[in-house]
Amino acid sequence: MIKTDILIIGAGPTGLFAVFEAGLLQLKCHLIDALPQPGGQCSEIYPKKPIYDIPGYPEVLAGELVDNLMEQIKPFQPGFTLGERAETIEKQEDGSFVVTTNKGTQHQAPVVAIAGGLGSFEPRKPLLENLSKYEDNGVAYMIKEPEIYRNKKVLIAGGGDSALDWSIFLADVANEVTLVHRRNEFRGALDSVEKVQQLKNEGKINLITPAEVVALHGANQLEKVTVKNTDTDQDIDVEVDSFIPLFGLSPKLGPIANWGLEIEKNAIKVDNTLDYQTNVPGIYAIGDVNTYPGKLKLILCGFHEATLMCQSAYQRIHPDKKYVMKYTTVGGVTGFDGSKKEAPKAVVKAID
Repeated sequence: MIKTDILIIGAGPTGLFAVFEAGLLQLKCHLIDALPQPGGQCSEIYPKKPIYDIPGYPEVLAGELVDNLMEQIKPFQPGFTLGERAETIEKQEDGSFVVTTNKGTQHQAPVVAIAGGLGSFEPRKPLLENLSKYEDNGVAYMIKEPEIYRNKKVLIAGGGDSALDWSIFLADVANEVTLVHRRNEFRGALDSVEKVQQLKNEGKINLITPAEVVALHGANQLEKVTVKNTDTDQDIDVEVDSFIPLFGLSPKLGPIANWGLEIEKNAIKVDNTLDYQTNVPGIYAIGDVNTYPGKLKLILCGFHEATLMCQSAYQRIHPDKKYVMKYTTVGGVTGFDGSKKEAPKAVVKAID
């Protein structure tokens, strides 16, 4: 039985940052994740994708963000159960919870924080007759290593942030980038839309709208796709080495959906007026896995939710203690390994 103060289901950015905030409160964390490494989608799906809305980072690669978070939490020595899925949860007589994985590993904690992101997910695939023939032979649903596409002809389909961001990124990597979207309007960030338009004007991106891919061609390896202009009903054949449909993911909560939590549109309802607790006291949900009025599925919002969750968890674990918050610029950071990052003396003196 693995025992800890806060058991975190999900080792994505939100779950990892929760370890840091809990550590500041001298609370120990253990994380469970079905993936074989920490980082969630940032590590598994788009480690080389740039992220632009992390405070203090004008641009940071998703994988680099995970590396930095792992370095940040190192002093607090979190435990990890990786490559295993949280399967069942049972409440004990003392109010704690026992979570058992699909491989039988048991974990016990007074507080459980679900930070499962979108949960388990599958890519949304286009309805093309011979699609499976070219999977791993020219068709991919995510980009893990952009260098694979260096000097290649790449066609991306989609109208969201992923399609826009990868089209922009690969414009400097691939020999030819074509972006196809079924509408003239895009759903992504305005800056990204304007950047794609600029790259189109510079001849670095071929933009085809409103249109959709209707057929794939090639003996064994993908060689060509047929794109239909939905306004003119005209077919265009485009030579490609790779076709990457980025239509998003179909998220599923998996076994967590059977834990007696209140679910709304495949997300866990929480009380955002206080601490992001679910309808089951002691079980919290933070990050993309939760929902509440005004919810934004952003990493930085998950960081905020993790911070408030840890404050509430401290009061639940230590009901007789009063925690007085100290800014890290004043108190520094003391790790469980005995390490200490002191606050600058000039700052302390000025405050004293």
